Order: sequence, then C-alpha cells, then structure tokens
Amino acid sequence: MINIKNLLLVLVLAVAIESCSDGSSSSDGGTDTDTGPVECNLGEFSGDFEIGEQSDLATIAGYTSISGDLGIDCPLCTDLSDLICLTSVGVNLHIDNNDALTNLDGLSALTSVGEDMLLENNDALTNLDGLSALTSVGEDMLLENNDALTNLDGLSALTSVGEDMRIWSNPALANLDCLCALTSVGGTLNIYNNNALTNLGGLSALTSTGEHFFIEDNNALTNLDGLSALTSVGEYLYILENATLANLDGLSALTSVGGELKIYESDALTNLDGLSALTSVGDLLLHWNEALTNLNGLSGVTSVEGGLWIEGNPALANLSGLSGITGSIGGDLWIIDNNALTDLNGPSGLTSVSGDLWISNNDAITNLDGLSGITGPVGEDLTIGDNDALANVDGLSGLTSVGEDLWIRDNYALTNLDGLSGLTSVGDEFLIDDNDTLPDCEVCEVLDQITSGPVSIDVHSNLDDSCTPVPANCP
Repeated sequence: MINIKNLLLVLVLAVAIESCSDGSSSSDGGTDTDTGPVECNLGEFSGDFEIGEQSDLATIAGYTSISGDLGIDCPLCTDLSDLICLTSVGVNLHIDNNDALTNLDGLSALTSVGEDMLLENNDALTNLDGLSALTSVGEDMLLENNDALTNLDGLSALTSVGEDMRIWSNPALANLDCLCALTSVGGTLNIYNNNALTNLGGLSALTSTGEHFFIEDNNALTNLDGLSALTSVGEYLYILENATLANLDGLSALTSVGGELKIYESDALTNLDGLSALTSVGDLLLHWNEALTNLNGLSGVTSVEGGLWIEGNPALANLSGLSGITGSIGGDLWIIDNNALTDLNGPSGLTSVSGDLWISNNDAITNLDGLSGITGPVGEDLTIGDNDALANVDGLSGLTSVGEDLWIRDNYALTNLDGLSGLTSVGDEFLIDDNDTLPDCEVCEVLDQITSGPVSIDVHSNLDDSCTPVPANCP
C-alpha cells in the first residue's frame, strides 16, 4: 500500500529542486546565456566590439547585428555559440589568431559583412561550415594561413565579393568545391601557395573578375577545369609557378584580358590550347615555361594592345600560334632565350612595333623572315644580339626607322645587313660590334643610307675588310 505521507514528501522535494534549477528565468520566457539558449531580442549593438576572452562573448549574446567592427582575436576561445543571433556585421569582421577554435558554428545566422572579412592564423580551424548563411562580403574577403583548413564547404551560399578575395597559404586546403555560388569578384581574386590544392572545381559559376586574377605557387594544382564559366578578366591574369599544371583547358570560355596575361614558370605546361577563345589581350608575357612547345592556343588573338614578351621557353619550336595578330604591337616585342626556335614565322601580319624590338639569345634562329610584315618604324630600341645561328636580317627589309638605339652585336653567323636597306633614321645610338663574320663594309653601307641621326656611332670588332669606295658616313 502506497504511503501517502511519503509520496507528498517526494513531490515537495521535486518542486523545490526544479525551483532552484530555474531560478534565473528571463522575463520573456528564455534563459540567460550561462544556462540555456540565447534569446535574439537585443537588436543592433552600436559601435565596435573586440573578443579577447571566452567570457567576452556573453556581452554581445542576443544581438542580431553590430554596426561597426567585430574582432575575434582570442587564443583560448573554443566556442562562438553566443553569436548565434548575429545576422550582419556593419563594417569589418576579423577572425584571427584563434589557436583553439575548431569551427565557426556560432555564426550560422550571419548573412552579410559590410566591408572586410578576414580569417587568418586560426591554427585549429578545420572548416567554415558555420558560415553557411553568408551570401555577400561588401569589400575584401581574406582567407590566409589557416593551417588545418581542409575545405570551404561553408561558403556555399556566397554569391559576391565586392572587392578582393585572397585564398593564401592554407596548406591543408584540398579543393574550393563549395564556392560554387560565387559569380563575381569586384576586384582581385588571388589563389596563392595552397600546396594541397589539386583543382579549382568550386569556381564553376565565376564569370568575371573586375581587376586581377592571380593563380600562383599552388604546387599540386594540375588543371584549371573549374574556371569553365570565366569569360573576362578586367586587368591582369597571372598564372605563375604552378609546378604540376599540365594544361589551361579550363579557360576555354575566356575571351578577353584587359591588362596583362602572364604565364610564368609553369614547368609542366606543354601548350596553351585552353586559350583558344581568347581574342584580345593588353600585354602578353610567356616567361620560363620549360615544357611549352607551341603557342597554337593563341591563334584566335588578333590584337595585343600592349607588349608581347616571349622569353626563356627552351622547348618552344615555333610561333605559328601568333598568326592572327595584325597591325601594331602597342608596346615591346621581345623574343629572348628560346633555344629551340629556328625562325620567327607566325606573326606575319605584324606591321609595326611601338616600343622595343629585341631578338636576343635564341641559339637556333637562322633568319627573321617572320617579321617581314613590318613596314613602319620601331618606336624605341632595336636590339639583335647573341643569336648564334642568325645568318641575315632580311626579314626587316620593310623597316624604315628606329626611334632610339640600334644595337646589333654578338651574332657570330651574321654575314650581311641587306635586310636594313630601307632604314633611313636612328634616333640615338648606332652600335654594331662583335659580329665575327660581318664585314665592316656592310655596316658602312647602312650608315651611308641613314639621313636622320644617329647621335652616336660605335662600330668595332666585326670582320675587318676594305671598303672601296669608303662610304661618307663610315667611321
């Protein structure tokens, strides 16, 4: 039989215990931040707030926005759950130097940052899943030096970054897969020194960058396939020092680069076929790509508004991919240190060079016939030097003037200068020296036909011979 007195005693004790445990109930029915869920009823926090210790988080628990900056620089913080109400930061959000923080789950309501968002030097942070509601960053978004970060899956809702986005030196980052909603970066997109990154697959929605796009020093990156929607880069596109990058096929939709296109020290790159849709570029620089054999992928390029530099590509066998370029090069044309190149056939539609024309250190070039379309001036310097097999300069027969210096030196097989028969003007220095098989008479004949300039003449160490009669301008 149940003892009524004992039952009543148990009920009284239970009520007393419940009363103690719930003694801090808030007036609106929620609980305070020490004992239960945060109530999102405080509106906007006015001004800036800095979190340096775990206990600081309780001060802004319940606020839905911050009008100024929010800084989280807290080496011992492990939990951001007190920020669960936060939907926006008015100015900058900096999350840096948080040694113990493994996730950002407390920021799951955050949708926007007004200006800059920085995540830097968070050594234990493995993912960004807590940012799954973030759709926009008004200015810069910087992800730098987060040693344990393996993926960006938490950024799946991010559609735009107003200015620059930097993904720098995150050594465990294997892919960018969940940047798939990102359509534009208003300024510069820089992907640098992420040595576990094998592909850019997560950027499949990106159509343009307003300024620069740098892909640099990502040693495991083998392809750019994730960039298949990219049609334009406002200024510079740099593809630099990606040691295992084998092709550029992912750039098949790219039609224009407003400033420089620079491809530098991509040692596994054999061709540029992925650039087949490219029609215009400001400056084009191809430097020190050890395995590059041809430029066929550039066959659609019709204009180079700035300069064209082809330097240090030891396997490059021909320039036939430049056959679409017509008219004038707006800056320099440099063809230097390409030791497999036997001729310059390709850019036959080129009519003038506004800057320097340098043909130097190409050991196998025998002639300059590919430049026979040049019928106007070279705007600045003409330098032809250290081309060991060059026998003649006949390809320059249409050249009429050199705006500044003319240098022809150390071309050991050069026997004549008949190709300079149309040259009538040199603006500054005339230097022809150390061409072992070039008779001095050849030099004298060129000087005799020049009617304007030069300011100084230096001719020496060519093949001595006797000019009869001696031209009037022969030194």
